[in-house]
Amino acid sequence: MQTGDNAPMPQRIGVPREVYPGEKRVASVPDAVTKLVKLGFAVVVEQGAGELADLSDEAFVQAGATIAPNAAALWSGSDIVFKVRAPTSDEVALMHEGQTLIGFLWPAQNPDLMQQLAAKKVTALSIDALPRTLSRAQKMDALTSMAGVSGYRAVVEAANAFGRFFNGQITAAGKVPPAKVFIAGAGVAGLAAIGAAASLGAIVRATDTRAEVADQVVSLGGEFVKVDYEEEGSGGGGYAKVMSEGFQAAQREMYAKQAQECDIIITTALIPGKPAPKLITAEMVQSMKPGSVIVDMAAEQGGNCELTEPGKAVVKHGVTIVGYTDLASRMARQSSTLYGTNLFRLTEELCKTKDGVINVNMQDDAIRGLTVIKDGEITWPAPPLAAAPKPAAKPVVAAEKKSAHGHGSSGPMPAKTLAIVFGLGALAFWAIGAHAPAAFLGHFTVFVLACFIGYMVVWNVTPALHTPLMSVTNAISSIIVIGALVQILPPEAGTNGRPDALIQWMAFGGIVLTAINMFGGFAVTRRMLDMFRK
Repeated sequence: MQTGDNAPMPQRIGVPREVYPGEKRVASVPDAVTKLVKLGFAVVVEQGAGELADLSDEAFVQAGATIAPNAAALWSGSDIVFKVRAPTSDEVALMHEGQTLIGFLWPAQNPDLMQQLAAKKVTALSIDALPRTLSRAQKMDALTSMAGVSGYRAVVEAANAFGRFFNGQITAAGKVPPAKVFIAGAGVAGLAAIGAAASLGAIVRATDTRAEVADQVVSLGGEFVKVDYEEEGSGGGGYAKVMSEGFQAAQREMYAKQAQECDIIITTALIPGKPAPKLITAEMVQSMKPGSVIVDMAAEQGGNCELTEPGKAVVKHGVTIVGYTDLASRMARQSSTLYGTNLFRLTEELCKTKDGVINVNMQDDAIRGLTVIKDGEITWPAPPLAAAPKPAAKPVVAAEKKSAHGHGSSGPMPAKTLAIVFGLGALAFWAIGAHAPAAFLGHFTVFVLACFIGYMVVWNVTPALHTPLMSVTNAISSIIVIGALVQILPPEAGTNGRPDALIQWMAFGGIVLTAINMFGGFAVTRRMLDMFRK
């Protein structure tokens, strides 16, 4: 739509009420609406859209939105529609040509929906198709946001169904052991569950086919349980891949052992485009202690447990199996806030001119991955991301051979230079010996020997022992200590009228101070090296 001066009219973003049974989330929140208005958009929200997420129509109006009385008015008057769940057939019928839809569409699982949307000649961006490997796409990653909420809520549901404390306690009535929680899968949801369970005081164990997540599990307070089988399990987009039969057999043995030992099992394993893998068999459920709990976060895709009933919490063989498919929706306000922020960040990428008009730029890798339908043409799946160009090869330069010592030269000194150095040194020593007083020669001899010993003992030490700065400091300290030790010996009384007592006390003070510097320096160096040890 154009105005008289050829400037495009701001587009209107519509936020309908979700009609999927049990869905409490809403696709935007008042804080996000305020930011969308600042980008130049007009925002309209269906009446009661945020009611189940404790977001009133008045709050949306105060943020700058207008309220549509019903779904038909909202869909017909919106240029862009934000949704959480994929639209139903009735909602698709309300769409018009040129409209843009943004939400969780799951194009691989909904081919019929893709055809319906294409027939309407709309543009559809599926937030679940975001290329998650792009670092700049993280701010738009709604899958990660929802997975984090679901992982946290899974622990809350487990605690609700479990009949004991999570943390161990010692009371007047007796000792209460801590609950043992086993989490299958250490992706975003699994890590969120680990953090929540550990914060409640439980003993947390976790496993994943991707060995690289072990450090993340430990950092959150869990123990990583490794499958006794060597195979790399990383798949694309942050998911795990389908493992070999040998690995799965070893994995089943490990799961069977954990099922007997643990009180709570939370499963999160998913493989994109495929049913959830079966990890917990009926026999494993039977082996669990009465009162145990299984929370199957993969229930919507069939479940990781053979006895899971999607959408229900059931008790089988004395074990409560929670198969809720709406964990994120059970924390509707938090989920809506995060999701609304993700869609706002996406809108920023679509409207870089901040004029209230989006531009679906198919040359942008992130936008191209999200766009599953463009003006009625199905564009999913997106082509693979182009690999970053390799930097030009640098000419190979022969590396200089370094000395095995920490601070020595990289190679022997040339013979001519060495002869000149020795010649000048010998000439300097002859001049000193010929003209210096006899008393000075004794001190000078001690000084030269101290320099030599300090160099050989400290300066020439391998860098792995201490830093060059510490080496120099300790070398100087060694020289002072040797000189002080010579001076503190009982000298000939009254030689040259020297104040013997003053010299001795100064030498003693020098030894004390340099000893502190030497031993303290090595102590600090040891602590510094310990920082790099695991």
